[in-house]
Amino acid sequence: MKLEGKTFHANIVLQQGLVERPDSGGKFVPQLEKLLIDLCHQMEIPIPLWLEKNTHEFARFHQTIFFAEQFTETIRFDRFQIRWIG
Repeated sequence: MKLEGKTFHANIVLQQGLVERPDSGGKFVPQLEKLLIDLCHQMEIPIPLWLEKNTHEFARFHQTIFFAEQFTETIRFDRFQIRWIG
């Protein structure tokens, strides 16, 4: 599995990251959680709060966006987008 992440400020990409883990054959959600945590650590950003809207977006489009209010710490960007590559 691969997960790509980008941070944006006013439609300008500030930072980009990519993490990959071998498919362990387990359930998808725990694998996705581990990838998201790895991606946030790699990009040195706080881990966002996953809301129901993120679940719907990710299930439908294989990507989702986190906005500033979904972070419990101060961030230096407007939004964080993740995209499942496969």
